[in-house]
Amino acid sequence: MREANIRYQVMWDRLTTIVEEQARTLIRTGFSVSTREAGDVSAGVFDLQGRMLAQAVTGTPGHINSMAMSVGHFIEKFPIKKMKEGDVFLTNDPWKGTGHLHDIVVVTPTFKNGRVVALFACTTHVVDIGGIGMAPDGKQIYHEGLYIPLMYLFKAGQLNETLIDFVHYNCRESKQVEGDIYALANCNDVGSDRLRAMMVQYKIEDLNELAETIIESTRNAMRAAISKLPITTTTNTMKIDGYDEEIVLKAKLSVVNDTIVIDYEGSSPISDFGINVPKCYTDAYTSFGVKCVVAPEVPNNAGSLAHIIVKAPEGCILNAPHPCAVVARSSIGHMLPDVVFGCLHQLLPGRVPAEGTSCLWNLRLGAGHGITTRDPNTKLENTTFTAMSFHSGGAGARPNKDGLSATPFPSGVRNVPVEVLEAITPIVIWRKELRQNSGGAGQFRGGLGQRMVVGNREKAEFAIFGTFDRVKNPARGRDGGKPGATGSLTLTSGKKLKGMGRQVIPMGEELIIEMPGGGGYGNPKSRDRKKIMEDIRAGLVSADNVKEYE
Repeated sequence: MREANIRYQVMWDRLTTIVEEQARTLIRTGFSVSTREAGDVSAGVFDLQGRMLAQAVTGTPGHINSMAMSVGHFIEKFPIKKMKEGDVFLTNDPWKGTGHLHDIVVVTPTFKNGRVVALFACTTHVVDIGGIGMAPDGKQIYHEGLYIPLMYLFKAGQLNETLIDFVHYNCRESKQVEGDIYALANCNDVGSDRLRAMMVQYKIEDLNELAETIIESTRNAMRAAISKLPITTTTNTMKIDGYDEEIVLKAKLSVVNDTIVIDYEGSSPISDFGINVPKCYTDAYTSFGVKCVVAPEVPNNAGSLAHIIVKAPEGCILNAPHPCAVVARSSIGHMLPDVVFGCLHQLLPGRVPAEGTSCLWNLRLGAGHGITTRDPNTKLENTTFTAMSFHSGGAGARPNKDGLSATPFPSGVRNVPVEVLEAITPIVIWRKELRQNSGGAGQFRGGLGQRMVVGNREKAEFAIFGTFDRVKNPARGRDGGKPGATGSLTLTSGKKLKGMGRQVIPMGEELIIEMPGGGGYGNPKSRDRKKIMEDIRAGLVSADNVKEYE
């Protein structure tokens, strides 16, 4: 028995390295900035029941955990017995595994000796999918771009050229999007090749026993972690900016036997704009928030996810039905770990960080006919572009450390070097620096946001598709810590812009983006004076801001 357990553990570890290589292949071969620079991807391997056995460390919780649900939909549509060698499937259906149209999931069956033995899945965020762009100004999913149902990308090795034509003629950046689709299929092939090699080495014909070992071992570990929690219920409420009116996110967390149940009843209803969240995305970031605190060492697979039950009444903003607009679902979805943390802090004091910026402050920029106002003096062919660059504000302070500055928690994507955006567009970043005094004061200071000054070197208009929150409602501190600074968008003329929606930056103007900071942790008066002086010397805190700690 001991030798068998060791053997299964070695193969389990091997699966983890395989899916990590799968993800790295996607990043190396991807075309868009979101894939190759930000790592806004996911990768994983699944058994024939659609259960995720292993996920790549590289990737975002929103992609990984919603992808984990999508494979079941593919199996239902394309039964295992009918799959052929060379089949590859894809979708960007927001309600069946992606959350919005800009994320594409590709699933590939792995064959060995003529039989399906596993499925590999991966996801990436494409730079464009048509429609009105990344701004949440649309009122229905039909405004937001090309909707691809579950379908074949390759059927028995034959490319679905009709699908590729639809992508080509519906996307502004068709080469990047098509390239990313091929990269998705390619990385699954790499995973399949490595899995077959592993199965030959260990002389196994299927993954059935290994899968059961993985799932049951993980479930046992998750049960053990949950058993340490008190059998009780806690609640937490967060208010955020929303698009046209503030949004309330309300959660009730209950420990019930060997499961954790999070119920979002009482949260705001669906919005008329594209900030709604499909349930799969709500599940993804809620379960991530729970695991971060309750069971961070337990592997993330079907076994651990089975012990986290997420409820949200249909019609609330966290369970938005078709055909709601959902393009900016991350602006709210990324807040959910903080909402969950507020509940868990009451169960596990001293384990949970303060609130952070949470939602990404990505630069979604564009120019051209229909995006900016037409200027007869502007050459449209020189200014037409659609681009996205990933950036972030500060994370919340931790119970025993300062918060991380300019860090994209909970998404885990990478900030994109400004040189990349400047190389592919006429955009120029005149300044990019940490924003002084933006971290909330506390015994441990909140992470700092960033300040960026953005212009167009062609002296032409450009537009920003805003999906920003924390402009009105800051990240709250914890246990006496003070809130982080709110964010803002202004022009050099002094005009203030909204956090949400498409807005045009006039020719000759520059856009000043000040990203929010994370909340502080603990009483500011308890902060080590040496750390205060270090912050002042480093320029993170100004001398006149010391009063926050007195």
